[in-house]
Amino acid sequence: MKHLPNILTLGNLFCGCIAIAFIMTSQPYLTEIGGVPYWITGTEQAYWGAIFIAIAAVLDVLDGLVARSLKLFSSIGKDLDSLADLVSFGVAPSMILFKMLWAANIAQPNAMEVSMLAMTPAFLVACFGALRLARFNVSVSTGSTFTGMPIPAAGILIASFPLINLYTPQFGVFFKSTWVLYSIIALVCWLMVSRITFFKLMPSKWDFKSLWPRLTLLVGAIILFPVMKFAAIPALFVLYIILSLVYRNQKVVTV
Repeated sequence: MKHLPNILTLGNLFCGCIAIAFIMTSQPYLTEIGGVPYWITGTEQAYWGAIFIAIAAVLDVLDGLVARSLKLFSSIGKDLDSLADLVSFGVAPSMILFKMLWAANIAQPNAMEVSMLAMTPAFLVACFGALRLARFNVSVSTGSTFTGMPIPAAGILIASFPLINLYTPQFGVFFKSTWVLYSIIALVCWLMVSRITFFKLMPSKWDFKSLWPRLTLLVGAIILFPVMKFAAIPALFVLYIILSLVYRNQKVVTV
Protein backbone atom coordinates (compact mmCIF):
# COMPACT_ATOMS: atom_id res chain seq x y z
CA MET A 1 0.00 0.00 0.00
CA LYS A 2 2.91 2.38 0.64
CA HIS A 3 3.62 2.57 -3.10
CA LEU A 4 0.00 3.22 -4.12
CA PRO A 5 0.24 7.06 -4.26
CA ASN A 6 3.31 6.86 -6.51
CA ILE A 7 1.61 4.26 -8.71
CA LEU A 8 -1.34 6.62 -9.16
CA THR A 9 1.09 9.46 -9.95
CA LEU A 10 2.78 7.32 -12.57
CA GLY A 11 -0.68 6.59 -13.97
CA ASN A 12 -1.14 10.34 -14.28
CA LEU A 13 2.16 10.58 -16.18
CA PHE A 14 1.26 7.59 -18.37
CA CYS A 15 -2.04 9.19 -19.38
CA GLY A 16 -0.26 12.47 -20.13
CA CYS A 17 2.14 10.66 -22.47
CA ILE A 18 -0.76 8.92 -24.23
CA ALA A 19 -2.52 12.27 -24.59
CA ILE A 20 0.57 13.73 -26.29
CA ALA A 21 0.75 10.77 -28.67
CA PHE A 22 -2.89 11.24 -29.70
CA ILE A 23 -2.60 15.02 -30.06
CA MET A 24 0.55 14.75 -32.22
CA THR A 25 -1.37 12.72 -34.82
CA SER A 26 -4.40 15.03 -34.91
CA GLN A 27 -3.95 16.35 -38.44
CA PRO A 28 -4.72 14.94 -41.91
CA TYR A 29 -1.93 12.90 -43.45
CA LEU A 30 -1.51 10.68 -46.50
CA THR A 31 -0.62 7.02 -46.19
CA GLU A 32 -0.71 3.91 -48.37
CA ILE A 33 -2.61 0.71 -47.67
CA GLY A 34 -1.87 -2.09 -50.13
CA GLY A 35 -0.32 0.40 -52.53
CA VAL A 36 -3.46 2.56 -52.55
CA PRO A 37 -3.16 6.10 -51.12
CA TYR A 38 -5.60 7.05 -48.35
CA TRP A 39 -6.15 10.30 -46.47
CA ILE A 40 -6.29 9.72 -42.72
CA THR A 41 -8.04 12.66 -41.09
CA GLY A 42 -6.98 11.94 -37.49
CA THR A 43 -9.09 14.83 -36.22
CA GLU A 44 -10.69 12.70 -33.52
CA GLN A 45 -7.26 12.13 -31.95
CA ALA A 46 -7.28 15.54 -30.25
CA TYR A 47 -10.52 14.59 -28.51
CA TRP A 48 -8.94 11.39 -27.17
CA GLY A 49 -5.98 13.46 -26.02
CA ALA A 50 -8.38 15.66 -24.04
CA ILE A 51 -10.01 12.58 -22.49
CA PHE A 52 -6.64 11.22 -21.32
CA ILE A 53 -5.77 14.61 -19.79
CA ALA A 54 -9.05 14.37 -17.88
CA ILE A 55 -8.17 10.86 -16.68
CA ALA A 56 -4.76 12.17 -15.60
CA ALA A 57 -6.54 14.87 -13.57
CA VAL A 58 -8.62 12.23 -11.78
CA LEU A 59 -5.49 10.23 -10.94
CA ASP A 60 -3.80 13.44 -9.75
CA VAL A 61 -6.63 13.98 -7.27
CA LEU A 62 -6.60 10.35 -6.17
CA ASP A 63 -2.87 10.18 -5.46
CA GLY A 64 -3.19 13.14 -3.07
CA LEU A 65 -6.25 11.67 -1.35
CA VAL A 66 -4.57 8.28 -0.92
CA ALA A 67 -1.32 9.82 0.35
CA ARG A 68 -3.21 11.86 2.97
CA SER A 69 -5.44 8.99 4.05
CA LEU A 70 -2.49 6.60 4.44
CA LYS A 71 -0.21 9.36 5.81
CA LEU A 72 2.40 8.60 3.16
CA PHE A 73 4.50 11.65 2.34
CA SER A 74 7.98 11.82 0.80
CA SER A 75 10.14 14.25 -1.16
CA ILE A 76 10.28 11.71 -3.99
CA GLY A 77 6.48 11.57 -4.16
CA LYS A 78 6.24 15.37 -4.22
CA ASP A 79 8.80 15.73 -7.02
CA LEU A 80 7.29 12.83 -8.97
CA ASP A 81 3.88 14.47 -8.75
CA SER A 82 5.25 17.72 -10.15
CA LEU A 83 7.00 15.94 -13.03
CA ALA A 84 3.82 14.08 -13.91
CA ASP A 85 1.76 17.28 -13.71
CA LEU A 86 4.17 19.09 -16.02
CA VAL A 87 3.68 16.45 -18.71
CA SER A 88 -0.07 15.93 -18.31
CA PHE A 89 -1.14 19.54 -17.67
CA GLY A 90 1.74 21.46 -19.24
CA VAL A 91 3.20 19.70 -22.27
CA ALA A 92 0.02 17.90 -23.43
CA PRO A 93 -2.15 21.07 -23.30
CA SER A 94 0.66 22.96 -25.07
CA MET A 95 0.42 20.42 -27.87
CA ILE A 96 -3.32 21.07 -28.12
CA LEU A 97 -2.71 24.81 -28.43
CA PHE A 98 0.04 24.18 -30.99
CA LYS A 99 -2.38 22.18 -33.16
CA MET A 100 -5.15 24.76 -32.72
CA LEU A 101 -2.80 27.59 -33.73
CA TRP A 102 -1.75 25.51 -36.72
CA ALA A 103 -5.38 25.03 -37.75
CA ALA A 104 -6.16 28.72 -37.22
CA ASN A 105 -3.18 29.82 -39.32
CA ILE A 106 -3.93 27.36 -42.12
CA ALA A 107 -7.40 28.90 -42.41
CA GLN A 108 -5.88 32.34 -43.11
CA PRO A 109 -5.60 33.69 -46.69
CA ASN A 110 -1.81 33.96 -46.27
CA ALA A 111 -1.45 30.43 -44.88
CA MET A 112 1.52 29.57 -47.11
CA GLU A 113 3.47 32.52 -45.71
CA VAL A 114 2.97 31.66 -42.03
CA SER A 115 6.13 30.56 -40.23
CA MET A 116 6.18 27.58 -37.91
CA LEU A 117 7.42 30.00 -35.26
CA ALA A 118 3.89 31.46 -35.13
CA MET A 119 2.77 28.29 -33.32
CA THR A 120 5.61 28.13 -30.78
CA PRO A 121 3.99 30.46 -28.17
CA ALA A 122 1.81 27.44 -27.31
CA PHE A 123 4.75 25.96 -25.41
CA LEU A 124 4.90 28.92 -23.06
CA VAL A 125 2.13 27.15 -21.13
CA ALA A 126 4.53 24.26 -20.38
CA CYS A 127 7.34 26.70 -19.46
CA PHE A 128 5.23 28.80 -17.10
CA GLY A 129 3.69 25.60 -15.71
CA ALA A 130 7.19 24.36 -14.85
CA LEU A 131 7.90 27.67 -13.11
CA ARG A 132 4.62 27.40 -11.21
CA LEU A 133 5.42 23.85 -10.04
CA ALA A 134 9.00 24.74 -9.05
CA ARG A 135 7.72 27.65 -6.97
CA PHE A 136 5.11 25.42 -5.36
CA ASN A 137 7.69 22.78 -4.41
CA VAL A 138 9.81 25.27 -2.45
CA SER A 139 6.93 27.20 -0.89
CA VAL A 140 5.33 26.63 2.49
CA SER A 141 1.85 25.08 2.34
CA THR A 142 -0.95 27.54 3.14
CA GLY A 143 -3.63 25.00 3.99
CA SER A 144 -6.70 25.58 1.84
CA THR A 145 -5.23 27.90 -0.81
CA PHE A 146 -2.67 28.07 -3.62
CA THR A 147 -0.66 31.08 -4.75
CA GLY A 148 -1.09 31.19 -8.51
CA MET A 149 -3.42 29.15 -10.69
CA PRO A 150 -2.77 25.40 -10.16
CA ILE A 151 -1.39 23.82 -13.34
CA PRO A 152 -4.11 21.09 -13.40
CA ALA A 153 -6.78 23.82 -13.64
CA ALA A 154 -4.95 25.41 -16.58
CA GLY A 155 -4.50 22.01 -18.23
CA ILE A 156 -8.16 21.04 -17.87
CA LEU A 157 -9.24 24.40 -19.33
CA ILE A 158 -7.12 23.87 -22.45
CA ALA A 159 -8.10 20.19 -22.70
CA SER A 160 -11.74 21.29 -22.96
CA PHE A 161 -11.10 23.12 -26.26
CA PRO A 162 -11.15 20.05 -28.57
CA LEU A 163 -14.30 18.81 -26.79
CA ILE A 164 -15.93 22.22 -27.26
CA ASN A 165 -15.09 22.05 -30.98
CA LEU A 166 -16.73 18.63 -31.17
CA TYR A 167 -19.86 19.08 -29.06
CA THR A 168 -20.54 22.84 -29.22
CA PRO A 169 -19.05 24.17 -32.47
CA GLN A 170 -20.98 27.42 -32.02
CA PHE A 171 -18.55 28.21 -29.18
CA GLY A 172 -15.57 26.59 -30.90
CA VAL A 173 -15.68 29.18 -33.68
CA PHE A 174 -13.78 31.58 -31.38
CA PHE A 175 -10.76 29.26 -31.48
CA LYS A 176 -10.33 29.93 -35.20
CA SER A 177 -8.78 33.30 -34.33
CA THR A 178 -5.05 33.21 -33.66
CA TRP A 179 -5.33 36.30 -31.47
CA VAL A 180 -7.94 34.64 -29.26
CA LEU A 181 -5.57 31.70 -28.81
CA TYR A 182 -2.58 33.98 -28.12
CA SER A 183 -4.67 35.86 -25.55
CA ILE A 184 -5.64 32.60 -23.83
CA ILE A 185 -1.98 31.55 -23.69
CA ALA A 186 -0.95 34.90 -22.17
CA LEU A 187 -3.77 34.80 -19.60
CA VAL A 188 -3.11 31.21 -18.50
CA CYS A 189 0.64 31.80 -18.21
CA TRP A 190 0.14 34.95 -16.15
CA LEU A 191 -2.42 33.32 -13.85
CA MET A 192 -0.10 30.41 -13.06
CA VAL A 193 2.73 32.66 -11.85
CA SER A 194 0.57 35.44 -10.42
CA ARG A 195 0.27 36.21 -6.71
CA ILE A 196 -3.49 35.63 -6.81
CA THR A 197 -4.68 33.25 -4.10
CA PHE A 198 -6.83 30.38 -5.42
CA PHE A 199 -8.77 28.10 -3.12
CA LYS A 200 -8.22 24.35 -3.20
CA LEU A 201 -11.19 22.23 -4.24
CA MET A 202 -10.71 20.09 -1.14
CA PRO A 203 -11.28 22.31 1.95
CA SER A 204 -9.10 22.07 5.05
CA LYS A 205 -12.12 22.88 7.23
CA TRP A 206 -15.73 21.79 6.83
CA ASP A 207 -17.45 25.00 7.86
CA PHE A 208 -19.57 27.36 5.75
CA LYS A 209 -16.81 29.96 5.36
CA SER A 210 -14.60 27.32 3.77
CA LEU A 211 -17.29 25.46 1.84
CA TRP A 212 -19.32 28.24 0.19
CA PRO A 213 -16.97 28.89 -2.78
CA ARG A 214 -16.68 25.15 -3.47
CA LEU A 215 -20.45 24.70 -3.26
CA THR A 216 -21.00 27.70 -5.55
CA LEU A 217 -18.63 26.20 -8.11
CA LEU A 218 -20.42 22.84 -7.85
CA VAL A 219 -23.85 24.44 -8.30
CA GLY A 220 -22.49 26.37 -11.28
CA ALA A 221 -21.29 23.13 -12.86
CA ILE A 222 -24.66 21.44 -12.29
CA ILE A 223 -26.47 24.37 -13.94
CA LEU A 224 -24.08 25.05 -16.83
CA PHE A 225 -23.12 21.57 -18.07
CA PRO A 226 -26.61 20.52 -19.28
CA VAL A 227 -26.92 23.81 -21.19
CA MET A 228 -23.40 24.47 -22.46
CA LYS A 229 -21.88 20.98 -22.37
CA PHE A 230 -18.05 21.21 -22.40
CA ALA A 231 -18.22 24.95 -23.08
CA ALA A 232 -19.18 25.16 -19.40
CA ILE A 233 -15.54 24.46 -18.44
CA PRO A 234 -14.20 27.90 -19.53
CA ALA A 235 -17.20 29.51 -17.83
CA LEU A 236 -16.42 27.61 -14.62
CA PHE A 237 -12.76 28.61 -15.00
CA VAL A 238 -13.80 32.28 -14.93
CA LEU A 239 -16.12 31.59 -11.99
CA TYR A 240 -13.24 29.90 -10.14
CA ILE A 241 -11.12 33.04 -10.56
CA ILE A 242 -13.92 35.33 -9.34
CA LEU A 243 -14.74 33.12 -6.35
CA SER A 244 -11.05 32.89 -5.42
CA LEU A 245 -10.75 36.68 -5.41
CA VAL A 246 -13.88 37.03 -3.26
CA TYR A 247 -12.72 34.23 -0.93
CA ARG A 248 -9.32 35.88 -0.54
CA ASN A 249 -10.90 39.26 0.34
CA GLN A 250 -13.21 37.53 2.80
CA LYS A 251 -10.23 35.96 4.58
CA VAL A 252 -8.40 39.29 4.70
CA VAL A 253 -11.44 41.02 6.22
CA THR A 254 -11.92 38.16 8.69
CA VAL A 255 -8.31 38.31 9.79
